[in-house]
Formats: sequence, C-alpha cells, structure tokens
Amino acid sequence: MTQDLERATFGGGCFWCVEAALKPLDGVESVVSGYAGGHAENPSYEAVCRGTTGHAEVVQVAYDPDEISYPDLLEVFFTIHDPTTEDREGPDVGSQYRSIVLYHDDQQREIVEAFVVELEESGAYDGSIVTEIEPLETFYEAEEKHQDYFEKNPQDAYCRMHAAPKVEKVREQFTDAAVESR
Repeated sequence: MTQDLERATFGGGCFWCVEAALKPLDGVESVVSGYAGGHAENPSYEAVCRGTTGHAEVVQVAYDPDEISYPDLLEVFFTIHDPTTEDREGPDVGSQYRSIVLYHDDQQREIVEAFVVELEESGAYDGSIVTEIEPLETFYEAEEKHQDYFEKNPQDAYCRMHAAPKVEKVREQFTDAAVESR
C-alpha cells in the first residue's frame, strides 16, 4: 500500500449518509464529515443547518489510489444520492444538502466534469444533473458527535430510514469484485 493517500470531497445530502456509504469501500482509509463550499469561517452544525453559511454538509475521503480510483469513488457517490434534485436529498431540504463535488486539483476537475457529461449522455437519470463542481477552498471538520454517526447510532430512526439503505446499496453494487472489475 502506498503512503500517498489522495483526497476527494463530496456532498450529497446529510453527511451521515454519505460517510456511512463510502467508509466500507476497499481503499478508503478514512471519511470525515464536515462543511465546505461556503463563505463563513469555522461554521458550526447549527449555522450550516440554518443555511446562512453557504456551506454544504460534505465528507472528505482519504483513499489509496492503488486500491480505488477517483472515478470509482465518483461512481459510488453518484449512485447513493440523487444528483438531479436541487438543494435536497430525500427529506433534507436546503442548500446545505446540495449535490456538490469539490475538486482538489485540475485532474479531479477534468475527471468529474467528464464523468457528469457521460452520465448526462447515457440518460442515467430522468432529470438533468445539478451537481455543483467547484474547487475546494477550505474543508471544516464537523463536530465530533457527527463523525461516524451511523456507526455509533445504528438504531437512530433517521439512520435506519436513510443511511442504512445507502450502505446496503453500496454493499450490493460495489463488492470487492465489482470495484476491481472496473
């Protein structure tokens, strides 16, 4: 395994759900919930939820590119949320729940832009993809109580209704063999 981990930052609704779905993937070393894409410095969960910071709930993934590629992560990300709904994912409504990919360098930008074009051309979704693609300026780590939330609170009603199905979808569609075959 290489010691040179790469990072990817995604937002697609509640960060508890996105974190829980991406964490089990082979090659993913860590997933940290946080906030990005806005204008306020050091935002709190409460401020982000009020929708006044411009930030989205996001996760930052540290991954080993020798085990999982950035396009593989994009494939999983676009499978676990609806990128055609503006400022919403399931029951969560507001710009803090928008679909967003915050790229770390020009290579990631080029890959995600091409990936979205390919999805659009394939007709993968009924509606147009509204996912924002922006450079990552600053990532603010969320409060400790939001880290590994699904893992710590599997019986939470929200987790059972919204995070668990995403985790199960990843287990079913992205097994070791499925990811390795791409």
